[in-house]
Amino acid sequence: MIRLLDRYIFFELLRPFLTSLTGLCFIIFTKEMLRLVDLVVSRGISLAALGSIVLHLLPSFLVLTLPIACLIASISAFNRLSFDNEVIAIRAAGVSFWRINLPVVVFSGIVFLLTVYLSQWGQPWANVSLKTLALSVIEDELTLAVDSGVFNEPIPGLMVYVPHSENASGGKGIFISDQRNPEQPLIIVAENFHMLKQSERQQFGIRLFKGAIHQIPNDANSFHRVTFDTYDFWLSSPFTSVKDKTKRKTYQNLTQQLEESGGTDAGALRRLVEFHKDTAFPVATFVLGLLGVPVGIVSKRSGKAGGFAIGVGVVIGFYLLNVLGEFLVTTLVISPFFGAWMPNIILACFTGFLLFQAGKQ
Repeated sequence: MIRLLDRYIFFELLRPFLTSLTGLCFIIFTKEMLRLVDLVVSRGISLAALGSIVLHLLPSFLVLTLPIACLIASISAFNRLSFDNEVIAIRAAGVSFWRINLPVVVFSGIVFLLTVYLSQWGQPWANVSLKTLALSVIEDELTLAVDSGVFNEPIPGLMVYVPHSENASGGKGIFISDQRNPEQPLIIVAENFHMLKQSERQQFGIRLFKGAIHQIPNDANSFHRVTFDTYDFWLSSPFTSVKDKTKRKTYQNLTQQLEESGGTDAGALRRLVEFHKDTAFPVATFVLGLLGVPVGIVSKRSGKAGGFAIGVGVVIGFYLLNVLGEFLVTTLVISPFFGAWMPNIILACFTGFLLFQAGKQ
């Protein structure tokens, strides 16, 4: 009977979990949909590349949605069990309240392990892969501009144009407007070119032949023009330029950076909080799963809509606690470690109180 009961409760959790997880991921995905559509329409990336981008975004989506889906699943499952008086029937059969929670512990533990894996390994892998994919997409955009004869902006501040027709020498002309440095804008024209790429440096560029570089200095009365026979114009990927910023830093790197600032750098403090949250946030998944049991039982009179509303309220409260913790860290009231774990501690105390109250009934 016990094993049958465990399977029954487990599958009662699984159905709303999958439904809410799908819905939450779709909601987050719609936020990025306009950007993805713009990549297809204006940037001309292939559907295969688009699918790869979506795949690499999933770990970030799941890290955010798994804890919420776990909470909604436990609330929905025990809301229905309580509404149909099945909880009373199970306890009348001699099964204790704490024994009923065992499938929830197992289910929340599985979701917890999945969240840990995604936050510690899935997201870093996705970030690195996205940078590699971005380089490929940018290179494809430049190739598209060369072939199509349209103005294109593969990198912010850089405009490339190649006309359709070939000139008398048999090569294609090229026009480049480089506004990446507003103080020293460059206009480059050349008679011919071909593409360059250095995979190990994650850079690509254009080798220009027989052209000129026009520079307009800050002095409006002066003008610089340099001619060349051959010129290599390297284009650094914007993702390469921020590689050090997006690279996953160790605890020693973060503490050293904080010590160099005298312990008052708000940015370094926030990064330390985020480092500790990589562990604290998956633990919140486990606690939220247990919290849904007493909340679902108590909210039976309000029905599924009421249980869902309570779940949303809990998520908002947890988010506000995280904001408060980060604020207290940046104002030097508490340490980064406690700032990251404070919401979990408060949530665990609240969950324990509700569980003991429900166990006494």
